[in-house]
Amino acid sequence: MSRNFSPCHSGHVPRFHRRSAVSIRENTNRRLKVVLDIMAAGSGLDEKPNGGEVLAEAATRIPFTKEESELLSGGIPRGHKNLTKATADLVKAGWMTKGRGGWEITDNGLRATVAFDTADKLAEALGNGTLIPAGTPLPEQTTEKPAAKKPAAKKTPAKKPATKATTAKASAASETDASGVVQAEQPAAVALAGTFGEALGAANWDPSHSNVQMQLDSTAGVWQLSAELPAGQYSYKAVLNGNWDENYGAFGLLDGANHEFAHAGGPVTFHYNHATKDVLRGE
Repeated sequence: MSRNFSPCHSGHVPRFHRRSAVSIRENTNRRLKVVLDIMAAGSGLDEKPNGGEVLAEAATRIPFTKEESELLSGGIPRGHKNLTKATADLVKAGWMTKGRGGWEITDNGLRATVAFDTADKLAEALGNGTLIPAGTPLPEQTTEKPAAKKPAAKKTPAKKPATKATTAKASAASETDASGVVQAEQPAAVALAGTFGEALGAANWDPSHSNVQMQLDSTAGVWQLSAELPAGQYSYKAVLNGNWDENYGAFGLLDGANHEFAHAGGPVTFHYNHATKDVLRGE
């Protein structure tokens, strides 16, 4: 006589799920160590590194697995979101700072690369709140500031005269806001060019149409565009000053890969931050 057995509901997590979670956590820890090492290597430079570029480089050195590459509701890969959240631990520990001008490693952050020289040691120190041992030196390569390099000459493309509206926007963005913070210089215009252009009454990938132009909130220093989009899969980039000479894709990278997202249909708002060159999306 055959018997029917009910599935076990003991509350135990299947082994393969545990292994997957451990693998994701270990990969995130490894990338977090890379982030700190990248920051340390560039600590002597005058220009602070862009956060998006640092995260992208960490993901390049330790590529996302198939599971980590899964796009979440905001169109961001799971691995990228995990790493972004993990960098908050570096800030809490006082090892790095994040500002409008970029990311910067602190002296204690530099010493942390010496005291906790592996991903496991770094993760354990962050998890336990371990203090950096007294007397830990700075890394040798950061004790002297690298010689400044002369940037290569760039051909400046001809620009159309700015309208009164865009001139006012740029002027407002360079002034001091109500909180006393000096805003970064803003571009004359920012457009979102992508596969949703036709849905907004423009041509797809056309950055010149008025319907895809973002509006600057001069107080927050952030550009915004709200729209009603039908359900679908979309790709787009942030395009500056009405042409493709300067455009930013995923992670705020110049000429980077397209932003991608799946939309269930309805209102959506995009936010472009010129300090990070990245676009965030909210529904």
